[in-house]
Amino acid sequence: MAQQHKANALIHEKSPYLQQHAHNPVDWMAWGEEAFRKAREENKPIFLSSGYSTCHWCHVMERESFENEDIADLLNRLCIPVKLDREERPDIDRLYMTYVQASTGQGGWPMSVWLTPELKPFYGGGYFPPEDRYGIAGFRSILIALGQAWQQERKQIEYVAGSMMQQLKDLSSAESGTEQPDREMLHRAVEELTASFDPVSGGFGHAPKFPRPSVFTFLFSYSYHTGDDTASSMALFTLERMAEGGIHDQLSTPGQGGGGFCRYATDSAWQVPHFEKMLYDNAQLASAYLEAFQVSGNPAHAATARDIFNYLLHDMTSPEGAFYAAEDADSKPRNDAATTREGAFYTWSAGEINDTLPPAEAEAFRYRYGIEEDGNVLNDPHDTFAGRNILFCRKTIAKTAEHLRLTEQRCRELLEHAGQLLFLKRLERPRPSLDDKIITSWNSLTISALAGGYRVLSEDSYRAAAERAANFLLSHMVEHETATLFRRYREGEAAIAGNADDYAFLAQGLLDLYEATLEQSYLESAIQLTDRQVELFHDSHNGGFYNAASTDSTVPLRLKEDYDGAEPSANSVSVRNLLRLWHATGEPRYRKTAEKTMAYFSGLLSGSASRLPLMLEASSLQLYPFKHVELQGDPHDSRFRALKSVLDTTYRPDTGNGCRRHEQSPGEEGPDPMQPAAYVCIGQRCLAPLTDPEDLDRILARKVDET
Repeated sequence: MAQQHKANALIHEKSPYLQQHAHNPVDWMAWGEEAFRKAREENKPIFLSSGYSTCHWCHVMERESFENEDIADLLNRLCIPVKLDREERPDIDRLYMTYVQASTGQGGWPMSVWLTPELKPFYGGGYFPPEDRYGIAGFRSILIALGQAWQQERKQIEYVAGSMMQQLKDLSSAESGTEQPDREMLHRAVEELTASFDPVSGGFGHAPKFPRPSVFTFLFSYSYHTGDDTASSMALFTLERMAEGGIHDQLSTPGQGGGGFCRYATDSAWQVPHFEKMLYDNAQLASAYLEAFQVSGNPAHAATARDIFNYLLHDMTSPEGAFYAAEDADSKPRNDAATTREGAFYTWSAGEINDTLPPAEAEAFRYRYGIEEDGNVLNDPHDTFAGRNILFCRKTIAKTAEHLRLTEQRCRELLEHAGQLLFLKRLERPRPSLDDKIITSWNSLTISALAGGYRVLSEDSYRAAAERAANFLLSHMVEHETATLFRRYREGEAAIAGNADDYAFLAQGLLDLYEATLEQSYLESAIQLTDRQVELFHDSHNGGFYNAASTDSTVPLRLKEDYDGAEPSANSVSVRNLLRLWHATGEPRYRKTAEKTMAYFSGLLSGSASRLPLMLEASSLQLYPFKHVELQGDPHDSRFRALKSVLDTTYRPDTGNGCRRHEQSPGEEGPDPMQPAAYVCIGQRCLAPLTDPEDLDRILARKVDET
């Protein structure tokens, strides 16, 4: 066990990641003016180390370097060491990650960057081993070399750093484009995705494979509008393979937790995951599986969405009703173990399977989930999983039943009972550490998912959970007089100014919750937050949204997020929010801001359309006629619920709904005001009110040029 040292300045921070490093021999400071001033006064470079609490390689670099007395002494003498929680400060992390990716061709965490006291980067990378290995310079050697360069070549370093900072500034202030996305741009995005599609295992590109839920949303929408089933089939196949893979926690029990998805797969077949579980991944994947169920009707997709919700509601929910950030990849293999190991909570030896299960169940489980006596992990360069098995669906239920000469029903019963026994056995193990901070943007994605779950699966508990989380954010994370949003809550403290994604994602979650519940207050809050977001983050000259507010003096340079990756870009979500608000309110300012944002990114989309799939999906709200439905009546009336069900259960990305508080004018034609009715407007044309659910479904199912 590492020696416990006197606490450094991080002991006063709320971040679990920063607190993990509070007893390192490194004299860590948090990002802020105090550290900047110290660097200027002592004329030292800043060493910025950015990561997050559940990051495996962050733990490795801490053990190897930051807990090493000699390396820590060297670091303290040569630099001002600063720790950053990238989940609390994604704006700072994104700025310097852009530099690292531009200068090295790759990125990832931990991120290691050396800065001048003026916060300009001059050297960077990711994980560094403590000593030179395999021809690669180690952290100690880099520290010594950069320390000498700082003393002997200071002017050259400052020149290079200034030049790089100017390039980043030029990137952030690029001139706006002039075009709006068109249908051809959508076609090109599908062509790009098709070219990188893996027809064997699903997904796009090669290993490692990260889920990009925005891609699924775009492909489903594209298929709907164009009738091109190839696009949706790529998404459906990928989601099927992911659900079968080791990236999906195969052990769960309804009401008791487990399940959900890990961060990414290190192999092409989704079998070997990086075992950390992130809230934002699971929230977005729940939404993706709900869409897959609506598109395909396959109950397996609904079951996967329920599995994710079970994990979120049992394992990731705070007493206040909000959601925690993440669970670690590493944990102790036994309670008395001195060190942690990646995947220790989730992996099994063949002997553990045999000892836990009755023989018939063990045989069925081993066959179904690919259990091998010597372990089933073929791609394991660091021998992390030697002798261990990662659970993935190697065989179907039908193949397993055939192999065991059982009926499928009997086989399913054996496997379900085996899974429950192993789930309970797993609970006896030390659990991975929990990052219990509450992040506004990630909670907002979860609200969207739960609102969708309530609509699609008619599960009241999902609505209740979504409303609890939304009400927590609105009461604890919003300063209502100014509609100013905080990003992080922990141990009773809301802090850190919200970024553009916090505003955009929460507005989206509230819009989704409004459409699910028809509670007017959620729409009003979404409008208030969107207006404040435009005020704080929108570039009124060129268009687009900066990731940080201009009022934050600790941000050296604001960027505009231009990639829908593991999380969607705030710009893509904002465009979607703005167009939805335009349709819901008729306010042209929302449409104009959306168009200005899309124009700003038009050059990027012309060259690489698939970088912003969610923005392209949002543009469909303009490129194709939009149907807006307002419901009138008592929400408790069975006739009202029947109309609402037509809107909730079917996949219709071209349709939005709201609540109509309608009073008929003298002479106005329409149904009895007490009779539930649906008022449908398509583009600028409104139809006669409808009271029959079948009529409403028939109207909404038609292509617009057929109505």
